[in-house]
Amino acid sequence: MLIHPHPNPIAFSVGPVDVHWYGIMYLIAFALFLLLGRVRIKQPHIAAAGWKKEDLDDMLFYGVLGVIIGGRMGEVLFYYPQYPPGYFLHPMNIIAVWKGGMSFHGGFLGVMIAMALWARKSGRRFMDVMDFVAPLVPLGYAMGRIGNFINAELPGRIADPSLPWAMMWPGIDHPVHPSPLYQALVDGVLLFIVLWLYARKARPMMAVSGVFALGYGCARFFTEYFRVPDYEVSFAGITISAGQMLSLPMIAGGLALLFWAYSRSRRIG
Repeated sequence: MLIHPHPNPIAFSVGPVDVHWYGIMYLIAFALFLLLGRVRIKQPHIAAAGWKKEDLDDMLFYGVLGVIIGGRMGEVLFYYPQYPPGYFLHPMNIIAVWKGGMSFHGGFLGVMIAMALWARKSGRRFMDVMDFVAPLVPLGYAMGRIGNFINAELPGRIADPSLPWAMMWPGIDHPVHPSPLYQALVDGVLLFIVLWLYARKARPMMAVSGVFALGYGCARFFTEYFRVPDYEVSFAGITISAGQMLSLPMIAGGLALLFWAYSRSRRIG
């Protein structure tokens, strides 16, 4: 059985300013976006579409705003539904990242809106932009989950003490699943590998986005079984977590995009 290292969430300080590991993980995520984007631009089918390095820098600016605004709004609206009236009375609390977490589903919606704005500005089709961006996202997500682990956030459900990686978590007197690491590996690294390999070749428009939405939705639905839910919902005698509920539209949307992409490709072909 393992013990959570519980490191200091503050990496270092510059004068009165504390720099947190969680923020550093986001910087690494944005750096990975640029690095992987430069590799992706060199892929023949992407280069043929006219993508340039300058596009990445511009997209990153829009993407950062989408992640932060969407992530915080999603955290407030999806995971704390009892609080919105209070948040709207004190709107600065919505952007107070240091007081709460970041919702991936909210960040995903924020990035979609940001990319729609960038697509309109650049004269590109929205789904072409989303297909380009999709493989660049999962590793950034993994960095965010590592930040959660460093902060001892998102504890897992009770684990069998005989499980080699069961972990004693700060403030909890029984071993749990290290769920942030599960999500970093499955929702992040594993999904990245699958998506990157799939996107190396030219695919019908919307197909890469469809694989991302379907893959993340399925991965998140699975890993949520090992995480203490923020809250649960019941329907027809079935109880699922908030994260699983929010993943269902992604699964359905991913399947719809894949069906649409390949049926459209056959009609055009």
